[in-house]
Amino acid sequence: MRHGKKDNHLGRTASHRKAMLSNMANSLILNKRIVTTLAKAKELRKYVEPILTKSKDDTTHNRRTAFSYLKNKEAIKILFGEISEKIASRNGGYTRIIKLGTRSGDAAETALIELVDYNELLLTVKSQAPAKAKRTRRAGSRKTEGTPVAEAVVVADEAIEETPAAEIVADEVEKTEEIIAEPTAEVVETETADEIPATESETPAEPESSADEAPEASADEEEPKKEE
Repeated sequence: MRHGKKDNHLGRTASHRKAMLSNMANSLILNKRIVTTLAKAKELRKYVEPILTKSKDDTTHNRRTAFSYLKNKEAIKILFGEISEKIASRNGGYTRIIKLGTRSGDAAETALIELVDYNELLLTVKSQAPAKAKRTRRAGSRKTEGTPVAEAVVVADEAIEETPAAEIVADEVEKTEEIIAEPTAEVVETETADEIPATESETPAEPESSADEAPEASADEEEPKKEE
């Protein structure tokens, strides 16, 4: 019974399985990526990532511990030299598994397992990609702090809080009285102007020329002629 045992034995004995994972870990460290079956890749990731974590602290004890798993001096040299510098800023997740489909011979699922920090093509694509703007959900009527409208509202609220309630009520009453008084005065003026009709006596009478004035003017004009 395999109660709670998650390790895949891969159809091999313990000694065979350990030797195989050790050889695959050496190949991954030396070549940075290898192609294998999906089941072996998943088991290799669990085997090699603790060793990569130990390489970040270069001590004699960690070197001996890593050598007990790998048993390859060249792999230890690269692990504690070049690779440890690459993965120094990464907190786990040093490897990536990419599925490649089924194998033609036995229809086994194959996969590529690689060190994340050594895929230069993918890193350059990510660095050149534009950063996506973060979407935030906000209410349409809410005003954010720091805007002029929000600051004006805050100032108005503070002014109302500082003034006593009696003064606020008196101001409101005066405003309402002024608003009520202004339209009534205009209505009275318009009504008085409309009620008084224009009479004929007010219109100025045109001066009428009389018949007597005309002869007098002619007589005056004739008198200087006689004197001459």
